[in-house]
Amino acid sequence: MIEPFDDTAPTGDELTDYDRSHVKLYMRLFDANADGADWREVVKILFGIDAAKEPQRARHVHDTHLTRARWMTRTGYRHLLRPK
Repeated sequence: MIEPFDDTAPTGDELTDYDRSHVKLYMRLFDANADGADWREVVKILFGIDAAKEPQRARHVHDTHLTRARWMTRTGYRHLLRPK
């Protein structure tokens, strides 16, 4: 089942409730990118968006969430270790 998501992932240097609830999605997205998976397949599987029908939305959702996934692997994970 595809988890509800926003079209634009959070930005900024603070971990949000959205981030906390989407950590698994971020890691799957990060891993898919590291494995060289086609972004169109990734967005279909993880977000349920058909890139052929909604190319701009699909790319935006993918790119903003991948940017956030990268932030999580570099910086954001530290916030998970601190009490909320």
